[in-house]
Amino acid sequence: MNAMKSIAKKTILKPCFLLFTFGIILLAAASLYAAESDAELINRAKAIFGPLPASMPSSENPITPEKVKLGTVLFWESRISVDKTVSCAKCHPLGLYAVDGLRKSVGNNCKENPRNDPTILNAASQISEHWIGNRTSVEDQAKQALIGPPSFGMPDYGSVEKILKGMKGYVAMFKEAFPNEKDPVTVDNFAKAVGAFERTLVTPAPFDEFMQGNAAALTDQQKRGLRAFMDTGCMTCHFSPFVGGQMYQKFGVFEPYQKYTKSQSVDEGRFAVTKNPADKFVFKVPVLRNVAETPPYFHDGSVDKLTDAIMIMAKIQLAKDLSPAQADDIAAFLGSLTGKIPEAALKVPVLPSSE
Repeated sequence: MNAMKSIAKKTILKPCFLLFTFGIILLAAASLYAAESDAELINRAKAIFGPLPASMPSSENPITPEKVKLGTVLFWESRISVDKTVSCAKCHPLGLYAVDGLRKSVGNNCKENPRNDPTILNAASQISEHWIGNRTSVEDQAKQALIGPPSFGMPDYGSVEKILKGMKGYVAMFKEAFPNEKDPVTVDNFAKAVGAFERTLVTPAPFDEFMQGNAAALTDQQKRGLRAFMDTGCMTCHFSPFVGGQMYQKFGVFEPYQKYTKSQSVDEGRFAVTKNPADKFVFKVPVLRNVAETPPYFHDGSVDKLTDAIMIMAKIQLAKDLSPAQADDIAAFLGSLTGKIPEAALKVPVLPSSE
């Protein structure tokens, strides 16, 4: 009887042991697969997006500490606007990820700008500035904003230079930033200083840690979202370390955009710049870094929710219908692009006196 019990016990334990062993093997294999899957995802992302640079340099406007210091102060200067209320910081408050949260920004004397206010964070990396690419660089944008009717609204550049030259503090700072120039207080140098400052506004994010090999930097949902972002085809336009900003594209490739955005008016986009019929409804592809923090979305600020914007883009740009779960995953991934704003940029400087 005891012998029979022993045999029965061994018979029961043997398959249990085998099942336990098989389970351990499966867990090990799953862990190995997960590790390989993360590694593959990292490599695929690196091939499409690449490493984020520390700054956005320009051979035409080398970054120097003196220029950045001057540009940081000028960024907050409103006395060079026609009603003394408009500064770069008014439309681009850095504590709000350099957007004002309005559908369209409000400039001097409460004038509305024609399009939504894009962030200036990481903006110097782009092929051009503004939604329709009518500014060649951050320097060009800074300069033209001074006489832009809905922006600073000054009558001419000479008026700006006269105000700046009347402040001793600025005269000294311009001399430090441009020591080899006889008359350094110029609008061109204003643009170079502001541009140099903006070229430092790179925002490293958890996604960058992930691409450096730290798989734990992204949550499982963010990894699913990254896969969906790439597999859906979003990366066809939103590539580079800045996840966009490198090309122009028609907004509404498969269907008119206003059908889904419910825009109050239809914007013909880059056609206003080129007068080429092929450029109707064409806009610059925006940088998606910090996009989770910069609603409302699109050139007219017509969409408030990021998931809605994602589903609209998939529909009209790629002819794909995303499920709410897929849109949530992609939104989670885009959240991993929310980066750290340089601490120095978040400090409000003391401006020179008016004398």
